[in-house]
Amino acid sequence: MRLAIALLLSSAACVHAQATTQQSPAVPTAEEANAFVAQVDKDVRRLWVARDRAAWVNENFLTDDTDALAAAGEAATAEYMGRAIPASRRFARLTLSPEVERQLYLLRISQVVPAPADAARREELAGLEAAMQSSYGKAEVCLPELVRKAKAAGGATPSAAAAGKCLKLDDLEKLLAKSRDYDTLAAAWTGWHDAAAPMKPKFERYVALGNEGAQAIGYPDLGALWRSGYDMSPDAFAAEEEKLWQQVKPLYDELHCYVRKKLREKYGADHVPTHGPIPVPLLGNMWGQTWDNIYDLVAPYPKQPSLDVDARIRKRNLSPQDMVKIGEKFFLSLGFPPLPETFWTRSLFTRPRDREVVCHASAWDVTWSDDLRIKMCIEQTEEALRTIHHELGHDFYFQSYTHLPILFQQGANDGFHEGIGDTLALSVTPAYLKSLGLLDKVAENDQARLDHLMKIALEKIAFLPFGYVVDKWRWDVFSGKVDPAHYNQAWWADRLEYQGEAPPSARPAEAFDPGAKYHVASSTPYARYFLAAIYQFQFHRALCKAAGHTGPLDGCSIYGSKAAGERLRSMLSLGASKPWQDALAQLSGERDADASAILDYFAPLKTWLDGQVKGEACGW
Repeated sequence: MRLAIALLLSSAACVHAQATTQQSPAVPTAEEANAFVAQVDKDVRRLWVARDRAAWVNENFLTDDTDALAAAGEAATAEYMGRAIPASRRFARLTLSPEVERQLYLLRISQVVPAPADAARREELAGLEAAMQSSYGKAEVCLPELVRKAKAAGGATPSAAAAGKCLKLDDLEKLLAKSRDYDTLAAAWTGWHDAAAPMKPKFERYVALGNEGAQAIGYPDLGALWRSGYDMSPDAFAAEEEKLWQQVKPLYDELHCYVRKKLREKYGADHVPTHGPIPVPLLGNMWGQTWDNIYDLVAPYPKQPSLDVDARIRKRNLSPQDMVKIGEKFFLSLGFPPLPETFWTRSLFTRPRDREVVCHASAWDVTWSDDLRIKMCIEQTEEALRTIHHELGHDFYFQSYTHLPILFQQGANDGFHEGIGDTLALSVTPAYLKSLGLLDKVAENDQARLDHLMKIALEKIAFLPFGYVVDKWRWDVFSGKVDPAHYNQAWWADRLEYQGEAPPSARPAEAFDPGAKYHVASSTPYARYFLAAIYQFQFHRALCKAAGHTGPLDGCSIYGSKAAGERLRSMLSLGASKPWQDALAQLSGERDADASAILDYFAPLKTWLDGQVKGEACGW
């Protein structure tokens, strides 16, 4: 153990020496900048591979020892970046090649949580990040009555925790998805959020140290650094997000109004007010971020042929690998190369019975050289099938740019990376699912179309304000606008304002409900998911056009279209070598993010909702 950590730290010292100990001319030159970038490419590749190997082991074998390994990998990377980023400023005023200039820009924003210069605080920050993520992965809810209900409903996993007196997150998520008992839902939701409270002091210290690191490399705070990664100023990016949100807000407001009406019919006005927020646990998802698990309660025309893909997946007893093969087949139909053989031997597809793991789905290229993997505890559900498409989107993106310098091996921006798999999932239409044998029949009429659009809206439109709120809250925390005493109060104020959602009962000030979300515990910026929710429809519209589709956008599937696949691969192969506006133009001919494709896609549903909520007291 100590040897592994020592090797990571000595590696950092070695690469730092290579990059910074040589005497530089008093006046920097373009040649020196070229050499600096070339050395950084070698150093960062070595560090990131070591870091990601440690992170992969940690998330698949959660122990104190692997926490320390992961923390050491982060600390080694942070130590190097803390020196390389300031060193890069020497070349700021030079006329450089676009490729070198682009790499210097990406270097400056490459560290999601830059560390303080002081070694002790740097190691403390890395330890906090590893500890928060490990705490999330190990968390469980130990309420005997809740465990009994989960087992009775067939909703508890065969994990060691579920076999005893406690439930893991995936157990609780099953309850929220399937139960229609208010008290059970509220207990499952409250138990998980209460389990996050011990994370609060760690998060508070993490904010202080992360801000110190951001200031050391020239940013006022972590939020400003995160908003700087979009080829525009932090303020311009904030305005960009608000513009996109305002485009889609009217559609969200009507969907919220309709869903609240249907939930009030189910649970009564005592639980669901006529005019007010929706209690989060009733929405079928731990964070109220997607509502597709309550489709059965809100389907426009429930007598239409069933869209219950879950039942067909279970009837065919598709294994996790079978489901991943379905996802891979979609990408192969577009002309992508197959996943490497090592993908199938190195990925994690199911929750192990004998150890703690982080089950939150993620995609990896551990060695940044086509060592593709996913880590996901796959269930026999349509939601899992769509998540598989999302994670494989990451992997095929990785595959497309492995030939590029290490700093270019990322999406045009992080929203692009998140959006690719979801773009492909939009082509998983009822007709496509029927072709796979996952639906018995598909009715081709307006009612069936509205059912399909509602199901997609419960996932995509419901998510938009949550995708916006998570980082909006963090930006306020990082800037000091929200102090630790008001973390939870501000969190629920934002969620009320944008989502119209509320907890089932008043939450204590000492709670830390944001920590019940993986991305907060794992230091993962969240604006990418909001952007991806917008981009995917813009991407889909462009790819459908390339595929020659001429009908309504919601009926388009690009499955099997080599023309669409070629257009997509040409954009993916750019990685981050060009500004995202250039990458968007490569795919669609457009240079501005635009939510109008969402409005096009859901236009029939919007018209239908107009009639359904007439006379309702919409808003909250």
